[in-house]
This record gives sequence, C-alpha cells and structure tokens, in this order.
Amino acid sequence: MRSTPLSRRDPALSATSLLQLMWLASPALPVGGFSYSEGLEAAVEAGRVTNESQAGDWLLDQLHLLLARSDLPVGAAAFKAWQRHDQATLVELNAWVTTTRESAEARLQTEQMGRSLVEWLKNRGVDDPRVALLASLTPAPTWPVAFALAVAQTGAPLREAMLSFCFGWAENMMQAALKAVPLGQGAGQRVLSRLSAAMPDAVDHALRVADSERQAFTPMLAILSAQHETQYSRLFRS
Repeated sequence: MRSTPLSRRDPALSATSLLQLMWLASPALPVGGFSYSEGLEAAVEAGRVTNESQAGDWLLDQLHLLLARSDLPVGAAAFKAWQRHDQATLVELNAWVTTTRESAEARLQTEQMGRSLVEWLKNRGVDDPRVALLASLTPAPTWPVAFALAVAQTGAPLREAMLSFCFGWAENMMQAALKAVPLGQGAGQRVLSRLSAAMPDAVDHALRVADSERQAFTPMLAILSAQHETQYSRLFRS
C-alpha cells in the first residue's frame, strides 16, 4: 500500500471536534429528526418492508441512491462554501435542495430541521456571523446546508463531518424502523450495523460527486411519500 504524503493527509480529528460531531449526530439533538421516517412508514403500510432484512435493504438503498447522490454531496459542497464564506454557492445549494424534494413532506422536513438547527446554533453562545446568513436563506435553511455549518464550526475534517451526518440519519431511521415495522432492539442494532458498514463507501462516493452529477431521483420513495400524506394511521410526519 502506498503511503500518503503527510502534506496531503486530512488534519487530525481532535477530541473536542470528535465530541462535537458525536453531539451533532445524536438523536437527542433538538431538531425533530426522530419524528420522521422518510417514507419508511409508507413502505411498511404498502407491504414493501415487513421484517428486519427488508428494513435493512430499504435503508441501504436509501443511503446509496439518495443520500450519497444528493444530501451528502450538498453537505460536502456547503461545508467548503461555509469555510470560504461563499454566499452565492450557499444560496444555490439551498435552492437545489428545496426544489429537488419530491414531495411536500420531504420539503417540509428539510426546512423544519434546518430552521431548528439555526435556533440551536443561535443558542450555543458562539459568535459566528455565518449563522445569520444561514437564517436568511429562503424560503428556509435546509437541513444539509444547516448541518454543514454546524460541522464546519467543529473544525473537523470534511470526511469525518459527513460520516457524522450519515450516522445521525441512520440512528433516526433505525429508531423509525423499530416503531414502524416493528422490530426488536436486537434487530434494530443489526440494521444499524449494516448501515454503519456501508457509510464510509457512501461518503467517499459523495465526495467524488461533481456539482453537475448531483441527483435526487427516487420515484418509488416519492410515490410512497406522497401516499403517506393521506395515510389513515401514522406515527411519523413523513
């Protein structure tokens, strides 16, 4: 194996940065992520996800076909834009997320979580003028763009920041699967293990995605999300 020259390696992740990434990935972060299933509940209702194996397959597909091609590349691009204070790129990325959400529920989720993270950032007591810029994005700050600022503030390297984004998503989705399928705790941990094993490759793929290659095309998920809006019995907001 060829060694990477020291000058080309990512900066070391400090203990402080690591703890802040863990904080941001935690389901306890008060942004409401626990209240969404991102179409999983509708997939259960439609009989497409009925057990542990199907839940794991569904979420792995979502990780590779949606997050790795959409939210993670946006988050990575926004992370760099926040570092260089590039307002024009941030406005463009935020608009891309808003306009590519394929259902009303999906759009409301990204906007609600983005606004909630703005409030969390304001209440941290950190003097950062970029928070005001985030709050000014219209029609609302979106979740990937808001999360990118939060992890940029930690001083963590980009790859670790995006792994934090991934793990936060996976924990919320695993909890959704426990309630919606439903699954036992052991099954939920096995699903999370499958997702965790796939996350590094998903993040590495996302970091290679050029701006012109980003896409948000998951037609079955869009259909199920739209159906969920009028589903008779629901636990989740999406």
